[in-house]
Amino acid sequence: MASEKLGFLPYQVRWIKDEARVKIWEKSRRIGATYCQAYEDVRDCVSKKVPAVWFSSADLTAAAEYILYCAKWARAFHIAAKDLGEIVLDEKKGIKAYAIELGNGTKIHALSSNPSQFRSKGGKVVLDEYAFHDDPEAMWAAARPCITWGFPLCILSTHNGKSCKYYKFVEACKTGKLKWSLHTTDIYLAVKEGLADKISGKKLSEDERAAWIETEHDNCGDENTWQQEFCCNAIDEATAFLTYEMIMKCEMDEKELLWDTDKIINGSFAGYDGWHKDHSDIWNGFEISGKMYLGYDVARRKNLSVVWGLEKVGILKMTRFVITMKNWKFSKQREALYSILGNKWSKRCCIDETGLGMQIAEEAKDKFRSKVEPVTMTNEVKEALATDLYIAVEDVAVRTPNNFLIREDLHSVRKFVTAAGNVRYDAAVDSKTGSHADHFWALALANHAISDAKGPIHVVSGKTRESVSMMEAF
Repeated sequence: MASEKLGFLPYQVRWIKDEARVKIWEKSRRIGATYCQAYEDVRDCVSKKVPAVWFSSADLTAAAEYILYCAKWARAFHIAAKDLGEIVLDEKKGIKAYAIELGNGTKIHALSSNPSQFRSKGGKVVLDEYAFHDDPEAMWAAARPCITWGFPLCILSTHNGKSCKYYKFVEACKTGKLKWSLHTTDIYLAVKEGLADKISGKKLSEDERAAWIETEHDNCGDENTWQQEFCCNAIDEATAFLTYEMIMKCEMDEKELLWDTDKIINGSFAGYDGWHKDHSDIWNGFEISGKMYLGYDVARRKNLSVVWGLEKVGILKMTRFVITMKNWKFSKQREALYSILGNKWSKRCCIDETGLGMQIAEEAKDKFRSKVEPVTMTNEVKEALATDLYIAVEDVAVRTPNNFLIREDLHSVRKFVTAAGNVRYDAAVDSKTGSHADHFWALALANHAISDAKGPIHVVSGKTRESVSMMEAF
Protein backbone atom coordinates (compact mmCIF):
# COMPACT_ATOMS: atom_id res chain seq x y z
CA MET A 1 0.00 0.00 0.00
CA ALA A 2 1.82 3.15 -1.24
CA SER A 3 1.99 5.90 1.38
CA GLU A 4 1.52 8.62 -1.27
CA LYS A 5 -1.95 7.25 -2.06
CA LEU A 6 -3.05 7.33 1.57
CA GLY A 7 -3.10 11.11 1.90
CA PHE A 8 0.24 11.50 3.65
CA LEU A 9 2.05 14.78 3.10
CA PRO A 10 5.53 14.82 1.51
CA TYR A 11 7.43 15.13 4.81
CA GLN A 12 5.46 12.16 6.19
CA VAL A 13 6.19 10.11 3.06
CA ARG A 14 9.93 10.82 3.40
CA TRP A 15 9.87 9.55 6.98
CA ILE A 16 7.91 6.40 6.12
CA LYS A 17 10.18 5.56 3.18
CA ASP A 18 13.37 6.03 5.19
CA GLU A 19 14.69 2.52 5.92
CA ALA A 20 17.59 3.67 8.12
CA ARG A 21 18.12 1.47 11.16
CA VAL A 22 18.14 4.51 13.47
CA LYS A 23 16.29 7.66 12.48
CA ILE A 24 15.39 10.75 14.45
CA TRP A 25 12.72 13.35 13.69
CA GLU A 26 13.14 16.95 14.84
CA LYS A 27 9.62 18.22 14.39
CA SER A 28 6.95 20.83 14.97
CA ARG A 29 3.96 20.01 17.13
CA ARG A 30 0.77 18.53 15.60
CA ILE A 31 2.04 17.78 12.12
CA GLY A 32 0.84 14.16 12.09
CA ALA A 33 4.13 12.50 13.03
CA THR A 34 2.67 9.91 15.42
CA TYR A 35 -0.10 9.19 12.92
CA CYS A 36 2.32 8.26 10.15
CA GLN A 37 4.56 6.43 12.64
CA ALA A 38 1.61 4.17 13.48
CA TYR A 39 1.22 3.41 9.76
CA GLU A 40 4.90 2.53 9.43
CA ASP A 41 4.78 0.26 12.50
CA VAL A 42 1.70 -1.64 11.30
CA ARG A 43 3.30 -2.01 7.86
CA ASP A 44 6.47 -3.45 9.42
CA CYS A 45 4.42 -5.92 11.45
CA VAL A 46 2.23 -6.95 8.51
CA SER A 47 5.35 -7.68 6.42
CA LYS A 48 6.93 -9.40 9.45
CA LYS A 49 9.95 -7.13 9.16
CA VAL A 50 9.75 -6.97 12.97
CA PRO A 51 8.23 -9.43 15.50
CA ALA A 52 6.98 -6.65 17.76
CA VAL A 53 6.91 -2.88 18.21
CA TRP A 54 7.64 -1.23 21.53
CA PHE A 55 6.30 2.33 21.49
CA SER A 56 6.88 4.71 24.39
CA SER A 57 5.52 8.23 24.77
CA ALA A 58 5.76 10.79 27.53
CA ASP A 59 2.31 9.88 28.87
CA LEU A 60 -0.26 7.10 28.61
CA THR A 61 -2.81 9.35 26.86
CA ALA A 62 -0.48 9.64 23.86
CA ALA A 63 0.15 5.89 24.04
CA ALA A 64 -3.58 5.15 23.90
CA GLU A 65 -4.00 7.51 20.93
CA TYR A 66 -1.19 5.71 19.12
CA ILE A 67 -2.90 2.33 19.62
CA LEU A 68 -6.11 3.73 18.07
CA TYR A 69 -4.08 4.83 15.03
CA CYS A 70 -2.53 1.36 14.76
CA ALA A 71 -5.96 -0.28 14.87
CA LYS A 72 -7.11 2.00 12.04
CA TRP A 73 -4.12 1.12 9.87
CA ALA A 74 -4.56 -2.60 10.56
CA ARG A 75 -8.05 -2.33 9.05
CA ALA A 76 -6.58 -0.50 6.06
CA PHE A 77 -4.15 -3.37 5.55
CA HIS A 78 -7.08 -5.82 5.81
CA ILE A 79 -5.46 -7.76 8.62
CA ALA A 80 -7.19 -8.84 11.79
CA ALA A 81 -6.17 -6.91 14.89
CA LYS A 82 -7.16 -7.99 18.38
CA ASP A 83 -7.26 -5.22 20.96
CA LEU A 84 -5.63 -6.72 24.04
CA GLY A 85 -6.42 -3.64 26.08
CA GLU A 86 -4.17 -3.02 29.05
CA ILE A 87 -1.87 -6.00 29.59
CA VAL A 88 0.56 -6.80 32.41
CA LEU A 89 4.19 -7.08 31.31
CA ASP A 90 5.70 -7.59 34.76
CA GLU A 91 3.34 -8.40 37.62
CA LYS A 92 5.97 -7.96 40.32
CA LYS A 93 6.94 -4.49 39.13
CA GLY A 94 3.40 -3.55 38.11
CA ILE A 95 4.45 -2.78 34.53
CA LYS A 96 1.53 -2.47 32.12
CA ALA A 97 1.01 -1.48 28.49
CA TYR A 98 -1.68 -1.07 25.88
CA ALA A 99 -1.37 -3.64 23.11
CA ILE A 100 -2.90 -5.03 19.93
CA GLU A 101 -2.09 -8.35 18.28
CA LEU A 102 -2.22 -8.67 14.51
CA GLY A 103 -3.52 -11.76 12.72
CA ASN A 104 0.01 -12.92 11.85
CA GLY A 105 1.05 -13.07 15.51
CA THR A 106 3.02 -9.81 15.68
CA LYS A 107 2.22 -7.37 18.49
CA ILE A 108 2.35 -3.61 18.98
CA HIS A 109 2.81 -2.33 22.53
CA ALA A 110 2.34 1.24 23.74
CA LEU A 111 4.02 1.99 27.05
CA SER A 112 4.58 4.93 29.33
CA SER A 113 8.04 6.45 29.74
CA ASN A 114 9.11 4.02 32.49
CA PRO A 115 12.57 2.73 31.41
CA SER A 116 12.14 -0.62 33.18
CA GLN A 117 9.39 -1.52 30.71
CA PHE A 118 12.01 -2.08 27.99
CA ARG A 119 14.13 -4.54 29.93
CA SER A 120 14.33 -8.01 28.31
CA LYS A 121 12.35 -6.85 25.25
CA GLY A 122 13.28 -7.24 21.60
CA GLY A 123 11.94 -5.71 18.43
CA LYS A 124 11.38 -2.30 16.88
CA VAL A 125 11.59 0.64 19.32
CA VAL A 126 9.79 3.96 18.94
CA LEU A 127 10.51 6.79 21.40
CA ASP A 128 7.80 9.40 20.93
CA GLU A 129 8.26 12.94 22.38
CA TYR A 130 11.54 11.69 23.74
CA ALA A 131 12.63 15.12 24.96
CA PHE A 132 9.76 15.05 27.46
CA HIS A 133 10.44 11.63 29.02
CA ASP A 134 11.02 11.76 32.77
CA ASP A 135 14.36 9.96 32.66
CA PRO A 136 15.68 9.95 29.08
CA GLU A 137 19.12 8.70 30.11
CA ALA A 138 17.70 5.58 31.77
CA MET A 139 15.18 5.16 28.96
CA TRP A 140 17.95 5.12 26.36
CA ALA A 141 20.01 2.65 28.36
CA ALA A 142 17.02 0.32 28.56
CA ALA A 143 15.66 0.78 25.02
CA ARG A 144 18.83 0.71 22.89
CA PRO A 145 19.66 -3.00 23.50
CA CYS A 146 16.19 -3.96 22.21
CA ILE A 147 17.36 -3.46 18.61
CA THR A 148 20.60 -5.45 18.94
CA TRP A 149 19.40 -8.09 16.47
CA GLY A 150 19.08 -5.56 13.65
CA PHE A 151 15.65 -4.08 14.41
CA PRO A 152 14.96 -0.38 13.69
CA LEU A 153 14.73 2.45 16.23
CA CYS A 154 12.80 5.70 15.72
CA ILE A 155 13.02 8.84 17.85
CA LEU A 156 10.44 11.61 17.40
CA SER A 157 10.11 14.80 19.42
CA THR A 158 9.72 18.53 19.61
CA HIS A 159 12.43 20.32 21.56
CA ASN A 160 12.48 20.76 25.33
CA GLY A 161 15.49 22.94 26.01
CA LYS A 162 19.15 22.24 25.36
CA SER A 163 20.04 20.18 28.40
CA CYS A 164 18.16 16.99 27.46
CA LYS A 165 19.55 13.93 25.67
CA TYR A 166 17.26 14.42 22.67
CA TYR A 167 18.82 17.82 21.87
CA LYS A 168 22.30 16.29 22.18
CA PHE A 169 21.32 13.51 19.78
CA VAL A 170 20.03 16.03 17.21
CA GLU A 171 23.14 18.18 17.45
CA ALA A 172 25.36 15.09 17.15
CA CYS A 173 23.53 14.16 13.95
CA LYS A 174 23.92 17.66 12.54
CA THR A 175 27.65 17.69 13.22
CA GLY A 176 28.16 14.19 11.85
CA LYS A 177 29.15 12.61 15.16
CA LEU A 178 26.16 10.29 14.89
CA LYS A 179 25.47 8.64 11.54
CA TRP A 180 21.73 8.42 12.10
CA SER A 181 19.14 9.63 9.60
CA LEU A 182 17.90 13.05 10.71
CA HIS A 183 14.61 14.56 9.54
CA THR A 184 13.71 18.18 10.40
CA THR A 185 10.17 19.47 9.81
CA ASP A 186 9.32 22.88 11.20
CA ILE A 187 5.91 24.48 10.81
CA TYR A 188 7.00 26.45 7.75
CA LEU A 189 8.03 23.33 5.84
CA ALA A 190 4.91 21.46 7.00
CA VAL A 191 2.65 24.27 5.76
CA LYS A 192 4.57 24.57 2.51
CA GLU A 193 3.95 20.85 1.94
CA GLY A 194 0.23 21.02 2.62
CA LEU A 195 -0.48 20.95 6.37
CA ALA A 196 -2.61 24.11 6.48
CA ASP A 197 -4.48 22.98 3.35
CA LYS A 198 -5.28 19.67 5.00
CA ILE A 199 -6.45 21.32 8.22
CA SER A 200 -8.54 23.86 6.29
CA GLY A 201 -9.99 21.19 4.00
CA LYS A 202 -9.23 23.16 0.85
CA LYS A 203 -6.42 24.29 -1.41
CA LEU A 204 -4.88 27.48 -0.01
CA SER A 205 -3.01 30.23 -1.80
CA GLU A 206 0.47 31.25 -0.66
CA ASP A 207 -1.00 34.35 0.98
CA GLU A 208 -3.56 32.23 2.83
CA ARG A 209 -0.84 29.88 4.05
CA ALA A 210 1.21 32.85 5.27
CA ALA A 211 -1.85 34.23 7.06
CA TRP A 212 -2.46 30.82 8.66
CA ILE A 213 1.10 30.73 10.00
CA GLU A 214 0.81 34.31 11.24
CA THR A 215 -2.37 33.47 13.15
CA GLU A 216 -0.73 30.43 14.75
CA HIS A 217 2.30 32.53 15.70
CA ASP A 218 0.24 35.30 17.23
CA ASN A 219 -1.81 32.81 19.25
CA CYS A 220 1.32 31.30 20.81
CA GLY A 221 1.59 34.03 23.42
CA ASP A 222 5.39 34.22 23.44
CA GLU A 223 8.24 33.75 21.01
CA ASN A 224 9.89 30.96 23.01
CA THR A 225 6.85 28.73 22.58
CA TRP A 226 6.76 29.44 18.86
CA GLN A 227 10.46 28.80 18.35
CA GLN A 228 10.61 25.60 20.36
CA GLU A 229 7.24 23.97 19.74
CA PHE A 230 6.85 24.92 16.09
CA CYS A 231 10.20 26.03 14.62
CA CYS A 232 12.52 23.25 15.82
CA ASN A 233 14.68 25.72 17.76
CA ALA A 234 15.61 24.51 21.24
CA ILE A 235 15.36 27.26 23.84
CA ASP A 236 17.24 27.20 27.12
CA GLU A 237 15.37 29.57 29.45
CA ALA A 238 18.16 29.29 31.98
CA THR A 239 20.44 31.23 29.61
CA ALA A 240 17.98 34.10 29.02
CA PHE A 241 19.90 37.26 29.83
CA LEU A 242 16.81 39.32 30.67
CA THR A 243 13.95 37.24 32.06
CA TYR A 244 10.31 37.98 31.32
CA GLU A 245 9.81 38.92 34.97
CA MET A 246 12.57 41.52 34.82
CA ILE A 247 11.34 43.00 31.54
CA MET A 248 7.68 43.20 32.52
CA LYS A 249 8.52 45.08 35.73
CA CYS A 250 9.98 47.81 33.53
CA GLU A 251 7.09 48.06 31.06
CA MET A 252 5.05 51.20 30.61
CA ASP A 253 1.87 51.97 28.71
CA GLU A 254 2.65 52.65 25.05
CA LYS A 255 0.49 55.78 25.33
CA GLU A 256 3.39 57.36 27.21
CA LEU A 257 5.50 57.27 24.05
CA LEU A 258 5.96 60.46 22.09
CA TRP A 259 5.39 58.64 18.81
CA ASP A 260 3.14 55.75 17.92
CA THR A 261 5.67 52.98 17.32
CA ASP A 262 3.30 50.76 15.35
CA LYS A 263 2.66 53.53 12.81
CA ILE A 264 6.36 53.82 12.10
CA ILE A 265 7.09 50.11 11.66
CA ASN A 266 7.40 49.31 7.93
CA GLY A 267 6.11 52.78 7.13
CA SER A 268 7.46 56.24 6.46
CA PHE A 269 8.97 58.78 8.80
CA ALA A 270 6.94 61.50 7.09
CA GLY A 271 4.87 63.40 9.61
CA TYR A 272 7.17 62.57 12.50
CA ASP A 273 9.67 65.33 11.88
CA GLY A 274 7.61 68.19 13.25
CA TRP A 275 9.55 67.99 16.49
CA HIS A 276 12.68 68.92 14.60
CA LYS A 277 11.04 71.69 12.56
CA ASP A 278 9.33 73.71 15.30
CA HIS A 279 11.67 72.91 18.21
CA SER A 280 8.61 72.63 20.41
CA ASP A 281 8.83 71.68 24.08
CA ILE A 282 5.55 69.78 23.67
CA TRP A 283 5.00 66.67 21.58
CA ASN A 284 1.81 64.59 21.56
CA GLY A 285 0.80 66.26 24.80
CA PHE A 286 4.10 65.52 26.59
CA GLU A 287 6.33 68.20 27.90
CA ILE A 288 9.98 67.53 27.11
CA SER A 289 11.62 68.41 30.40
CA GLY A 290 14.94 66.64 29.99
CA LYS A 291 17.38 65.60 27.31
CA MET A 292 16.97 62.86 24.70
CA TYR A 293 19.57 60.09 24.45
CA LEU A 294 19.56 57.76 21.46
CA GLY A 295 20.77 54.30 20.54
CA TYR A 296 20.86 53.25 16.89
CA ASP A 297 21.33 49.61 15.78
CA VAL A 298 21.88 49.70 12.01
CA ALA A 299 20.68 47.15 9.44
CA ARG A 300 19.34 47.18 5.90
CA ARG A 301 17.65 44.00 4.61
CA LYS A 302 18.29 40.94 6.75
CA ASN A 303 17.56 42.43 10.19
CA LEU A 304 15.82 45.49 11.62
CA SER A 305 17.21 48.98 12.08
CA VAL A 306 16.12 50.44 15.40
CA VAL A 307 16.48 53.93 16.88
CA TRP A 308 15.63 53.98 20.60
CA GLY A 309 15.08 57.26 22.43
CA LEU A 310 15.38 57.66 26.21
CA GLU A 311 14.58 60.75 28.26
CA LYS A 312 16.17 61.13 31.68
CA VAL A 313 13.47 61.96 34.20
CA GLY A 314 15.00 62.12 37.66
CA ILE A 315 16.56 58.71 38.33
CA LEU A 316 14.48 57.03 35.61
CA LYS A 317 15.29 56.51 31.95
CA MET A 318 11.95 56.78 30.14
CA THR A 319 11.48 55.40 26.64
CA ARG A 320 9.95 58.15 24.52
CA PHE A 321 10.10 56.51 21.10
CA VAL A 322 11.24 53.35 19.35
CA ILE A 323 11.60 53.64 15.59
CA THR A 324 11.66 50.18 14.01
CA MET A 325 12.74 50.23 10.37
CA LYS A 326 12.46 47.13 8.19
CA ASN A 327 13.97 47.27 4.69
CA TRP A 328 14.25 51.05 4.83
CA LYS A 329 16.76 52.54 2.39
CA PHE A 330 19.73 54.13 4.08
CA SER A 331 18.64 57.52 2.73
CA LYS A 332 15.33 57.25 4.61
CA GLN A 333 17.04 55.97 7.75
CA ARG A 334 19.43 58.91 7.60
CA GLU A 335 16.49 61.30 7.18
CA ALA A 336 14.80 59.90 10.29
CA LEU A 337 18.01 60.03 12.34
CA TYR A 338 18.94 63.57 11.30
CA SER A 339 15.41 64.77 12.02
CA ILE A 340 15.85 63.70 15.63
CA LEU A 341 19.49 64.74 16.06
CA GLY A 342 18.69 68.20 14.68
CA ASN A 343 16.37 68.90 17.59
CA LYS A 344 17.70 70.97 20.48
CA TRP A 345 16.70 68.33 23.02
CA SER A 346 18.81 65.58 21.44
CA LYS A 347 21.86 65.33 23.64
CA ARG A 348 23.79 62.25 22.57
CA CYS A 349 23.48 59.31 20.17
CA CYS A 350 25.45 56.07 20.22
CA ILE A 351 25.49 54.37 16.80
CA ASP A 352 26.59 50.82 16.02
CA GLU A 353 29.33 51.45 13.46
CA THR A 354 30.08 47.76 12.94
CA GLY A 355 29.69 46.61 9.32
CA LEU A 356 26.78 48.39 7.62
CA GLY A 357 26.70 51.13 10.25
CA MET A 358 30.16 52.47 9.52
CA GLN A 359 29.20 54.97 6.82
CA ILE A 360 26.04 56.31 8.46
CA ALA A 361 27.85 56.65 11.82
CA GLU A 362 30.77 58.47 10.20
CA GLU A 363 28.50 60.88 8.31
CA ALA A 364 26.38 61.57 11.40
CA LYS A 365 29.54 62.22 13.41
CA ASP A 366 30.77 64.71 10.79
CA LYS A 367 27.42 66.55 10.80
CA PHE A 368 26.52 66.57 14.49
CA ARG A 369 30.00 66.24 16.00
CA SER A 370 29.91 65.69 19.79
CA LYS A 371 26.27 64.55 19.72
CA VAL A 372 27.28 61.32 17.99
CA GLU A 373 29.45 58.51 19.36
CA PRO A 374 30.20 55.63 16.94
CA VAL A 375 30.49 52.30 18.77
CA THR A 376 32.35 49.25 17.44
CA MET A 377 30.47 46.21 18.73
CA THR A 378 33.27 43.88 19.77
CA ASN A 379 32.53 41.03 22.19
CA GLU A 380 34.05 43.09 25.01
CA VAL A 381 31.92 46.13 24.15
CA LYS A 382 28.78 43.99 23.89
CA GLU A 383 29.49 42.57 27.34
CA ALA A 384 29.85 46.04 28.82
CA LEU A 385 26.67 47.32 27.12
CA ALA A 386 24.68 44.23 28.09
CA THR A 387 25.88 44.33 31.70
CA ASP A 388 24.97 48.00 32.11
CA LEU A 389 21.53 47.36 30.61
CA TYR A 390 21.03 44.37 32.91
CA ILE A 391 21.70 46.57 35.94
CA ALA A 392 19.26 49.22 34.71
CA VAL A 393 16.52 46.62 34.08
CA GLU A 394 17.19 44.81 37.34
CA ASP A 395 16.81 48.09 39.23
CA VAL A 396 13.71 49.06 37.20
CA ALA A 397 15.59 52.24 36.32
CA VAL A 398 14.69 52.03 32.62
CA ARG A 399 11.11 52.00 31.35
CA THR A 400 10.24 50.11 28.14
CA PRO A 401 7.03 49.88 26.07
CA ASN A 402 4.43 47.20 26.80
CA ASN A 403 4.82 45.81 23.30
CA PHE A 404 4.95 42.12 22.31
CA LEU A 405 7.61 42.49 19.61
CA ILE A 406 9.88 44.57 21.84
CA ARG A 407 9.39 42.29 24.88
CA GLU A 408 10.32 39.18 22.90
CA ASP A 409 13.32 40.91 21.36
CA LEU A 410 14.67 41.98 24.77
CA HIS A 411 14.15 38.45 26.06
CA SER A 412 15.78 36.77 23.05
CA VAL A 413 19.38 37.49 24.03
CA ARG A 414 21.31 34.59 25.54
CA LYS A 415 24.60 34.70 27.39
CA PHE A 416 27.09 32.01 26.35
CA VAL A 417 30.56 31.13 27.52
CA THR A 418 32.70 29.69 24.73
CA ALA A 419 35.15 26.80 25.10
CA ALA A 420 37.92 29.40 25.29
CA GLY A 421 36.21 31.04 28.26
CA ASN A 422 34.99 34.10 26.35
CA VAL A 423 31.55 35.55 27.03
CA ARG A 424 29.28 35.94 24.02
CA TYR A 425 25.81 37.47 23.70
CA ASP A 426 23.63 36.26 20.85
CA ALA A 427 20.06 35.60 19.79
CA ALA A 428 18.26 33.61 17.12
CA VAL A 429 16.77 35.58 14.22
CA ASP A 430 13.02 35.98 14.70
CA SER A 431 11.54 34.03 11.78
CA LYS A 432 8.58 36.42 11.48
CA THR A 433 10.08 39.89 11.99
CA GLY A 434 13.69 39.34 10.95
CA SER A 435 14.87 40.86 14.22
CA HIS A 436 18.18 39.69 15.64
CA ALA A 437 17.87 41.27 19.10
CA ASP A 438 17.99 44.64 17.33
CA HIS A 439 15.75 46.34 19.92
CA PHE A 440 17.94 44.96 22.71
CA TRP A 441 21.12 46.48 21.29
CA ALA A 442 19.44 49.79 20.37
CA LEU A 443 18.24 50.10 23.99
CA ALA A 444 21.67 49.08 25.29
CA LEU A 445 23.28 51.79 23.15
CA ALA A 446 20.72 54.39 24.32
CA ASN A 447 21.37 53.33 27.92
CA HIS A 448 25.08 53.91 27.35
CA ALA A 449 24.38 57.27 25.73
CA ILE A 450 22.50 58.41 28.83
CA SER A 451 25.34 57.40 31.14
CA ASP A 452 28.00 59.80 32.27
CA ALA A 453 30.71 57.88 30.45
CA LYS A 454 32.01 59.26 27.18
CA GLY A 455 34.42 57.89 24.63
CA PRO A 456 35.40 54.23 24.17
CA ILE A 457 33.50 51.67 26.21
CA HIS A 458 35.59 49.69 28.68
CA VAL A 459 34.61 46.56 30.57
CA VAL A 460 34.63 47.27 34.30
CA SER A 461 33.76 44.67 36.91
CA GLY A 462 33.75 44.38 40.67
CA LYS A 463 32.97 48.00 41.52
CA THR A 464 30.32 49.08 43.99
CA ARG A 465 27.27 50.57 42.34
CA GLU A 466 24.36 52.62 43.56
CA SER A 467 21.12 50.76 43.05
CA VAL A 468 17.69 52.23 42.58
CA SER A 469 16.38 49.22 44.51
CA MET A 470 18.20 50.55 47.63
CA MET A 471 15.61 53.34 47.79
CA GLU A 472 12.54 51.10 47.63
CA ALA A 473 11.81 51.33 51.38
CA PHE A 474 12.07 55.09 51.51
